Amino acid sequence: MTRVALIGLGEVGRVFAEDLRTAGIRDISAWDTAFGDDASRASRNAAELGVPRAGSAPAAVAGADLVVSAVTAARCVAAAESVVPGLAEGTWFFDLNSSSPGHKQAAAAAVDGAAGRYVEAALMSPIGPKRLASPFLLGGPHAASFAGSAAAYGISDVTVVSETVGRAAATKLCRSVVVKGLESLLAESLLTARRFGVERDVLDSLPNILPPADWEAVAGYFISRSLQHGQRRSEEMEEAAATVSEAGIEPHMSLAAVQRQRWAAQFPEALEAGSTLGMVDAVLAAMEKETPA
Repeated sequence: MTRVALIGLGEVGRVFAEDLRTAGIRDISAWDTAFGDDASRASRNAAELGVPRAGSAPAAVAGADLVVSAVTAARCVAAAESVVPGLAEGTWFFDLNSSSPGHKQAAAAAVDGAAGRYVEAALMSPIGPKRLASPFLLGGPHAASFAGSAAAYGISDVTVVSETVGRAAATKLCRSVVVKGLESLLAESLLTARRFGVERDVLDSLPNILPPADWEAVAGYFISRSLQHGQRRSEEMEEAAATVSEAGIEPHMSLAAVQRQRWAAQFPEALEAGSTLGMVDAVLAAMEKETPA
């Protein structure tokens, strides 16, 4: 019987647990550092899904054919190192974390040094719409071999980009500089424009320099992502900044996006406003409440 261990049982880990079962895989275990708190999202997911909570990372991966690492970006290396004592020879280690090439290489060294088979994975879209049918870029010396087995786990859209660990991560995080940067720019622009009463003029001007689009809808989508996932996105942008630094370039824009994404995470209630300008107004109202008279 195929056995899968999930390291991290947040949003992405939950999608994997649900879709693995859809693919016919029932033997699933999980470990999350938040399991110590019964009220945590990870603990709630385990209870709702009926996924056994292992007592440690090594216990979770014991006997597993596949380990999926879906933790916060900053814990990529720590997660890989944590499973080493329980990792069986030849076990796939699917590293899905949005971490820099250097951190991916360090994680690979830990896993491959324990005779596991490290596979770098970069998720190139939000996980929600297509779930495990989302596009994944794979890298590393074991990537091509895993690609041949991916469908058995319900992972259907994979592209092997390199035998070298780090190229898939570089692709994703350089893309994130653009995507999360646009989110930050649009939020900052529209918050300011709304205060000056020129938001419509700004939105109507954008098609003059960029391809035609409904820029109010685009801005609304981007702003909503920051409000909902700003903390996680700020951590990803820290890894993007590390990637830029690893290339010998000063990460001015990436570090600015870190700050704006983290700031946006303070206002999740603004999502309830629904419309683009409604969310902008809700954030501005929340800011005014926080400003001392």
